[in-house]
Amino acid sequence: MEEHINSGFEDLLDHVLLPVAHEEDARETALALEPYQPRRVTTLHVVEKGEGVPDKTPVEQSEAIAEESYAAVRRVFPYAEDHTAYERDVVEAIIDAADEVDASAIAFRSRGGNRLVHFLSGDLSLKLVTNADRPVIALPRGDT
Repeated sequence: MEEHINSGFEDLLDHVLLPVAHEEDARETALALEPYQPRRVTTLHVVEKGEGVPDKTPVEQSEAIAEESYAAVRRVFPYAEDHTAYERDVVEAIIDAADEVDASAIAFRSRGGNRLVHFLSGDLSLKLVTNADRPVIALPRGDT
């Protein structure tokens, strides 16, 4: 029975999509994933587009943040692939990207925050876990 369980765990970690927000988040998220030894990692950075309203940051600045994030993940997973999505809805972008790259799972590290932050952001973690069409792995935070 243990062999069957381990086989499923390995399949889960066959190709992990790793959404990251910025360089520090990317580094800490990659380090949290490292002990689980996924076979393949694709790093995702979502550039939030305004759709009729001004963008939160200029696209060039967001793309620079994405490149810094990818580099941080590659220090832990040298062969990690990069994927950039341009979307207003971050959760939708993550789910779409997982489908595009054929990820076996989505792994993320909660960014924390108080209840007000979660309320105002719509609790993206909860939306991701409830809306994803594949397993979502919540990685442990090193600071708790």
